[in-house]
Amino acid sequence: MLCADQNFDIAQVIRFFRSKPGELIIYYELEEGEKSSSRGIVEVCHDSHRVTRFLEKPQEGQTASQLASVVFYCIQRDTLSYMSDFLSQQPQTVGRAFGQFWEWLINEKQRHVFGMKLPTGFQLIGQVGLSDYTKWLTHYSTKQQGSPAKPITCRSYARVGLMGNPSDGFNGKTIAMTIANFWAEVTLLETQTLVLVPHPLNDPTEFGSLQDLFCISRKEGYLGGLRLLQATCKKFYQFCSKQGIALTKQNFTLKYDTNIPRQVGLAGSSAIVSATLKCLMKFYNITDNDLPKPIRANFILDVETDELSITAGLQDRVVQVYEGLVYMDFSKELMEEHGFGAYIPMDMSELPPFWLAYLSDPSDSGRIHSNIRQRWLSGELLVIEAMRRFAELTDQARTAFRDKDWSRLVQLMDQNFELRRSIYTDDCLGPGNLKMVELARQFGSAVKLPGSGGAVVGLCLDQARLVEMRRAFQEAGCVFCVISPYNPSASAVGGQH
Repeated sequence: MLCADQNFDIAQVIRFFRSKPGELIIYYELEEGEKSSSRGIVEVCHDSHRVTRFLEKPQEGQTASQLASVVFYCIQRDTLSYMSDFLSQQPQTVGRAFGQFWEWLINEKQRHVFGMKLPTGFQLIGQVGLSDYTKWLTHYSTKQQGSPAKPITCRSYARVGLMGNPSDGFNGKTIAMTIANFWAEVTLLETQTLVLVPHPLNDPTEFGSLQDLFCISRKEGYLGGLRLLQATCKKFYQFCSKQGIALTKQNFTLKYDTNIPRQVGLAGSSAIVSATLKCLMKFYNITDNDLPKPIRANFILDVETDELSITAGLQDRVVQVYEGLVYMDFSKELMEEHGFGAYIPMDMSELPPFWLAYLSDPSDSGRIHSNIRQRWLSGELLVIEAMRRFAELTDQARTAFRDKDWSRLVQLMDQNFELRRSIYTDDCLGPGNLKMVELARQFGSAVKLPGSGGAVVGLCLDQARLVEMRRAFQEAGCVFCVISPYNPSASAVGGQH
């Protein structure tokens, strides 16, 4: 029946089997209504993928595992002799079942057996008859001839760093928030071949003239979103293969759209990667248990840093995975022990009116990172002390959010910028960013950089001055908007998010 489903990728299973020093069992997660007492249940180490225990049709309460063997095994040549040993110990036919063989081989003989997950249900196990097989053959036939598949569409939102950035890359602490003003959207549709569709504006291949090519390239650069889709797909397949997840051989078409301004430090690239990953997880039925949120943030960062050599930190990826207002602690102890930090969603009720402004013609935001990392790695006390101070400001801001002490938050945001300015220097921050900061301060507003540069985020508690400030920013040639926070608990609609 696995072969009747033309989507089953036997080659991926064989590659995983050959990469492990032992046998292989395919398993799946029991669906609602399935009883573990009718299946061979496996307990699997998440890190090593080794099957630590096999229970043939266990009684209720004997195991908490919901992972069931699908009666698909790969066996090393040297292990075949164990079958003779097992059969010699089972003179009665009733004891000569494959499930009992695995129970004996794993639990008693302690042989190395590894598990690979099939991210779908599997019905044809146990007492099934010809009618059951006929029904599923009809299902596969109908599926191949049936109605067009429904598209999967997912969004990820731009973010603003409200406190502590850029210390996320330096074992610091930050608070960031996703905003509904700007987003990236990816759509996946099952198709015969795998196709990545270029965006007409961000991945142009035709131009009206040489002058158009010059103007677009100067403003947008040469690297659109298509590379992000491709790198995410590559990393996704690599991750699933390494984690022992047997993907189906379904093909698809991916396309994306985004209104996140480019090169102003609002996490536009990671939003495309994040939305693409959401689509792939839904398409292949990958669950939060298969790819937990903290690991998902690491995955997105790896796509950008390892595959595309983009300078980035974890903050943006964490807040785009968790969504909403998130407190993040990237302390060295947490990162070394778990591989990720502590990420805590915060209350979003009664937030004050944050605003955002950005340059209409920005430079590459990546340049603002300067040589801080080298100075931090070399142990420069000024930089190390600054990162410690960023963490302190973040903890104080967390308290201000909890107490809804917005006047205190205004002070902390200003202190965050001045601390950043002291270690990065004005030359590195650039005249455009400094101009926006000084303009905001003329109206008594708190102001800081929400990302790597090209935009500023602020908090003005005087509504009349906020209106005046908007006009001043627009007259200075900047884009200005009042932030609409994206709250996932209040905004989830259908399959969009």
